[in-house]
Amino acid sequence: MRASATATVDVVIPVHNEERSLPGCLRVLREHLRAHFPFEWSITVVDNASTDGTLRVAHELARSLDHVRVLHLDRKGRGLALRTAWAYSDADVVVYMDVDLSTGLDALLPLVAPLVNGHSDIAVGSRLAPGARTVRGGRRELISRCYNKLVRWSHGARFSDAQCGFKAVRTAVVRPLLPHIRDDGWFFDTELLLLAEYNGLRVHEVPVDWVEDVDTRVNVVRTARDDIAGLVRVARAKLTGAANVPGLPERPAPRAEHPQAVLAEPRDGLLWQLVSFGLIGAASTAVTTVLYAVLRTWWPPLPANLVALVATTMWNTEANRRLTFLGRTGSHRRIQLQGLLVFAVYYLITSGALLALHAGWPDPPGWVEIAVLVASSAVGTALRFALLRSWVFRPGNEKGRS
Repeated sequence: MRASATATVDVVIPVHNEERSLPGCLRVLREHLRAHFPFEWSITVVDNASTDGTLRVAHELARSLDHVRVLHLDRKGRGLALRTAWAYSDADVVVYMDVDLSTGLDALLPLVAPLVNGHSDIAVGSRLAPGARTVRGGRRELISRCYNKLVRWSHGARFSDAQCGFKAVRTAVVRPLLPHIRDDGWFFDTELLLLAEYNGLRVHEVPVDWVEDVDTRVNVVRTARDDIAGLVRVARAKLTGAANVPGLPERPAPRAEHPQAVLAEPRDGLLWQLVSFGLIGAASTAVTTVLYAVLRTWWPPLPANLVALVATTMWNTEANRRLTFLGRTGSHRRIQLQGLLVFAVYYLITSGALLALHAGWPDPPGWVEIAVLVASSAVGTALRFALLRSWVFRPGNEKGRS
């Protein structure tokens, strides 16, 4: 796409029962676009099953104001509105903003320009990026920051603000993504960005001025809860391959003079491996601990620990091969042998800790034994991860001898 005045931009505004807010929003937005926007533009109002006079008002405004059109949906959902309007639009770039104009319009051109000149694929307004100025209540601020931290830590995301109602996408890029985005509600934004980064698209962040709409009807707590469920679903899609999006257009590499453009981490990056390995390790440790506690009622510490570990090691290794290291293949005999050696190291650490405990405390309480086992298991787990990543499932081992 060339950076020229002939690029077309479609600004989409989803609305639900906004008959009072819509006229002012459209007039302010149109005046800003006419005075400060160098590209050809249009405005699409998407009515989401409003039960008041929103649809009537929208049609009246579209008849009296040029470059304004209206879509009507019989079902609610911000994600549904964006999916429908973006698929319908014939513009080069599609934009989304809230009807309350919480985000300052001065950020609109910086949002769109990197997409028009081909530098980035998606641009997002951020209330948390350096330079942003935000006015909102403490409760909503805390929930937003915690949610975005969770997105970053659970998926390795590099964008700082998933839910700001101020985004722009190149139409050629978003159309292949839309069929893979399952959410039609508030999680649509996060799912779009996670899939974009996962498939190597370039995300540009723009710090924005943002003032909270105190009349908002969003249930923040319920939305955050639904978003967490969505994060789990997207993680599962990554594991199963459902998050892979074919048909994305080729794009040039980002230029160094635009440091805010970021690329997604490799799909087998360290952060994902740590998260996946940690979850599998926690499940294995819990099962091992329960088995040990049961077996310890009949056997001495070392045999009980050995049987408990053997019972969970094979599942643990296979789970890490499939999930942590994304099905990395190689010589089955080599993997089994190296896996046994790693297990031996782990067993020496945990058993050594139990031996040291009984050497210094001949008859410790059962809870002390369990605590020592859990602590030594944590140390052994860290070493196990390092050995699996750097030795057993090291990239290149796939060509090992059979």
